[in-house]
Amino acid sequence: MERIILNPENKNFIGCWKSSNTELFKKLVFFFENHKELQQEGVTSAGLKSDQKKTTDIKIDPVEVKNKPEYSIFNEYFNELNECFLDYKKQWPFLNELVKSVDIPSFNLQKYNPGDHFSKIHCERDKMNLHRVFAWMTYLNTTENNEGSTIFSHYELKVKPEIGKTLIWPAEWTHAHAGEKINKGLKYIITGWMHFSL
Repeated sequence: MERIILNPENKNFIGCWKSSNTELFKKLVFFFENHKELQQEGVTSAGLKSDQKKTTDIKIDPVEVKNKPEYSIFNEYFNELNECFLDYKKQWPFLNELVKSVDIPSFNLQKYNPGDHFSKIHCERDKMNLHRVFAWMTYLNTTENNEGSTIFSHYELKVKPEIGKTLIWPAEWTHAHAGEKINKGLKYIITGWMHFSL
């Protein structure tokens, strides 16, 4: 796992890593495409608002990952995500005391078709989701012409989608972000949250 420093002049608490395990990410895309029956229109915390977010999602419950053999691919993915999280805590040792462990609730596989986006600037913590401490996301493919970049507006930072690139960032308003529109081609991600363990 290669650590990538985003905008080294401006510390932004956004962790970034690049994995070479491209077969894993292709398998996650394959899982998405072979489970049409699970696909739904993407929603925001405020519900279905296609002017703010337009995606196709599969919501995955961790109980399914634990109990259904065909979901075992996600265990392989979480091994990689955990490696990133442990490195994130090495970079910010204060987290070893504050966040000794985390829970990962239901998470999403997402597909962006041409015209799709998450154009509303948003953060991952609100009064409905106070327990979220981090958000995470991995790009499952490299988009054409770097379309569909993730923009962290407070840091004037644009992250290009590349297969195997993982981001972890604080869920707070300080890390408001949006996903640019895809005009051509497709974009796939896996994304979710880390909660304080109870």
